[in-house]
Order: sequence, then C-alpha cells, then structure tokens
Amino acid sequence: MLNLYSMLWQRSALELSNLIKKGEIHPKEVIESFFERFTQTKEKVKAYITPLYEEALRYAENMEVSQEKPLCGIPIAIKDNINVKGYPTTCGSKILQGYISPYDATVIERLKEAGAIVVGKTNMDEFAMGSSTEYSAFFKTKNPWDLERVPGGSSGGSAAAVAINSVPLSLGSDTGGSIRQPASFCGVIGLKPTYGRVSRYGLVAFASSLDQIGPFARRTQDIALIMEVISGHDPRDSTSSKREVPKFTQELGKEIKGIRVGIVKEFMTDGVESSIREAFENFLRELEKEGAHIEEVSLPHVKYAIPCYYIIAPSEASSNLARYDGVRFGYRAKGYKDLIEMYSKTRDEGFGPEVKRRILLGTFALSAGYYDAYYLKAMKVRRLITQDFERIFEKVDAIATPTTPTVAFRFGEKTEDPIAMYLSDIFTVSVNLAGLPGISIPIGMFQGLPIGGQLIGKAFDESLLLRISYWWEHVYKHYEIMPSI
Repeated sequence: MLNLYSMLWQRSALELSNLIKKGEIHPKEVIESFFERFTQTKEKVKAYITPLYEEALRYAENMEVSQEKPLCGIPIAIKDNINVKGYPTTCGSKILQGYISPYDATVIERLKEAGAIVVGKTNMDEFAMGSSTEYSAFFKTKNPWDLERVPGGSSGGSAAAVAINSVPLSLGSDTGGSIRQPASFCGVIGLKPTYGRVSRYGLVAFASSLDQIGPFARRTQDIALIMEVISGHDPRDSTSSKREVPKFTQELGKEIKGIRVGIVKEFMTDGVESSIREAFENFLRELEKEGAHIEEVSLPHVKYAIPCYYIIAPSEASSNLARYDGVRFGYRAKGYKDLIEMYSKTRDEGFGPEVKRRILLGTFALSAGYYDAYYLKAMKVRRLITQDFERIFEKVDAIATPTTPTVAFRFGEKTEDPIAMYLSDIFTVSVNLAGLPGISIPIGMFQGLPIGGQLIGKAFDESLLLRISYWWEHVYKHYEIMPSI
C-alpha cells in the first residue's frame, strides 16, 4: 500500500505521466485517487460547478496507455467559461442556464489529443468579472488555506482545485489578473501566457483584446508540460500567433546567473502590506545570491492602468455580452408583453450585479459623445503603457513585482466597495494591457496564508519565466507546503 507521502493525488502531473507510461500505474488508479481526494474536500472548498469524476473514471477504465501522449491519463479541471463538448458551460451565470456546449474549445481538443482527462468545470466569478469568486451565481468557492477567505478570482475554482490537490492541473482565463491573483491567494503557480500564444477559440469572451487562457499547477514542470500541449497557432482564432512553440520543458534546468531583473518603483507603495513586502524582498535577495542582477525601473504610466483597464474591458464586455438576450440559448424570463420587454427582463434577471455594473460602464464609454473622451483615450493610454514596458525590456530580461498588495481577504470584505476589489489587481492588469506573459509563484507565507510573487517577461518569452520559477521552487520548495484541510 502507498504511504501517505506517495499517494497519487500528491504527485505531480509529470510524475504520474512517467508512472503510467512505465506501466506501474493505470489511468484508472490515478482518477480514483483524485476522485477520493475530491470527495473528501468538495463540500469544504466547493471548487466545481460541474464535477465530472464519475464520467472520467468510466473513460479511464478502458483507456489505452500511449507513450506518445504527454498527458496520458492525467486529470485536469477546466474553468467554466471554456467549452467542453457535451457538458454545461455556465460562466458562473444564471443567463446560460441549460446551455450545453456543442463543441470543444481548441485547448480542450489539444488536451484530449494529448491524453488528458477532464474531471470537472470549475467555479468562477460571473463571466470572469471579479477578483474573489464571490460573484458566481451559484456559490462561493473557499480558500483551502482558510475557509473564511476568498480564493481570488475570477479563476478561483481552478486555483482552489489545484491547491487542495483534487487535480494536478487546471485551466483558467486571465483578463486582468484572473489566473495570477488566485494563484497567489491559493499558493500555486499560475501562468498568463503572451496574448496570442494560446488559442481563445471556445473561450467565452469577456474582453477579447485582453483575454488569455493559461494553466495552474503546483510544479513548474507541469506548467511547462501543459503549455507545450495547448500553445500554438489556431486558424479559428485570428489573434493566435504563428510563432513556433518552444520546448518549455527543456528550458527549465538552465541557470539564471546574469539575468537582469527590473523592480518597478511605482509598485512599491504604501498600499503593499508589510508581509508581502518582506516576502518579496527575500525573493529578490535569493535571486541576487544566484547571480541575477536587480535594478530599479520605472513605468511612468502604470498609475493609469486600473482606470484604463476599467474603460477598455467593460467596453468590450458590453459588446460581447449583447448576445445573451434570451432568444437563441440560455435563460429566458417569463411574463413579458413584447420582444423588448423579454430582452430587458431576461438580462435583468439573468445577469448579476457586477456584470450589470460593467455592461453599464462599457455602454456609457462607447456611447455617442463619450467614445473619444473615454474609450479612445484609454486605448491611447494603453499604448503608452505598452511603450513603457518596451523601454524597460531594452534594459532588463524580466520584471518582478508582488502579485497582489494583500494576502487573501475575508468574504464580504470588499464586495461593498467595487474600487477596493478592483485594486486587488493593481499589479496584474498592466500585463494584459501590454499583452505580455506573467506568472505568479508562491514566495512566502504569512499567518498561514500564501504570498505570491509575479514575474513579467518580454512577449513570447514564457521560457525565461518558467526557468526562474523552476529555480525558485527548488530553493523554497513551496510544493511541499499543503493546506491542512
């Protein structure tokens, strides 16, 4: 019998893959182990909207092991705004009630071809609009480190599922920090790839020029492994890049000596909690010990990132969400007199308060007489922020910041103050505005709560971020620290 420290649900995806290919275990045993872990923790954490472990187990029973499939038999959880054929895609919203996806997103096609097994659709803030998963129309997902606190958002379910080890890998989406912030709060690794690195076909759109799909895991090798599977050009997504996908797994062992790392002076403000600052400074000291060069850099326009983001993202959302009208699919209100009232009642009853707030913001910013003053100006500021990053990357190879200004906050602490909630993403939104890759890695703990550090790279240079992450996890060994639940 396996002892406590060799239980399959505690193993990484790469370890499990190797064991499966050697014939030492079967995919069925892997799914059984994670299914048992899910059963033990599901009511406490509530990470999944649609668990699919039973279906996954039936599939795994008859699965033939393939040496050619990098994720053969590996369970994965999927954020519920990514389409999986034959199962509900709710986006955490009442308005998609009864919708069953008729097709697989490109990332799901690629995962299935690689042998991965989908074990569930995870909870999220409605239409990915939120930083705490409190805006889900169904229930709140809880942080595995403290059940009184949020897991972050909007990909809170995907982060919590990995943190609690009910799955070794999950996918989320990141529009302004929705992978990196929950990764920080839940003590796991979360990568937001370069815009265009991963196809968005089959991802339900929030803000199309900002959205990007990315993975969560406890180990850097697992992030590298899944990135090799899901990355690459897709003719069905006109914004996906034709750049060759690197062998991310082969880049991990390279040394980081001589790497130049920039520290953004505008980010080290009084709003950063002392515990975050201390953990971040310790991370920088370890980087220097390893031979990295640390230097201060400036992003003079980053102070406009949050207001810029909250004009562009809601504007795109107001356009993208116009399709939810009760006519073709999803929820439809009852008791209406005519078509206009049906539209109005359906959207009023189907959307939650945060989605309504952002639709109103976006519609206003795009309306006649205000477009130039708001949306057009925000797009100009976005260009200035992008140029700031381009100037910095002439001097440095990567940028390091805290991922969040605070550790995970308590439920209800910020729901009455939308601005306070938006500021949870103060270090992350600029990365989306510039289309750059960013990764959150666990760098410390404070009173039993994880602290995350963010690394930002040049466009399409995820390899360097993964190299630094791989080096760091061998220094800090954060993957050995697990919630006690």
